[in-house]
Amino acid sequence: MEQASVFMTHEIGLHARPSVKLTKLAKTFTAQIELAIAGAEGPWIDAKSIVKVMAAKAPKDTTLFFRAEGADAAAALAALTALVERDFDEGKADATNA
Repeated sequence: MEQASVFMTHEIGLHARPSVKLTKLAKTFTAQIELAIAGAEGPWIDAKSIVKVMAAKAPKDTTLFFRAEGADAAAALAALTALVERDFDEGKADATNA
């Protein structure tokens, strides 16, 4: 099983739009992918479930922990951590156009 963690700095945290982006990306991989916000000990939730990800209510400045198992687990974790590091691809275009 592969594991990764990433510090989330999104201003509002893991709210609706970032949750949708995260779960949509997770669903593009065949690996089983789980997410935890309380630490690497869990509790772990299905990262492909929008309901569960939104219910986690991860606030700004939270470390997100991912674990994945399957043929494309490493690629899935790399893509998910990159999405979080890019601030879910939100806001940067607005800041440069202001």
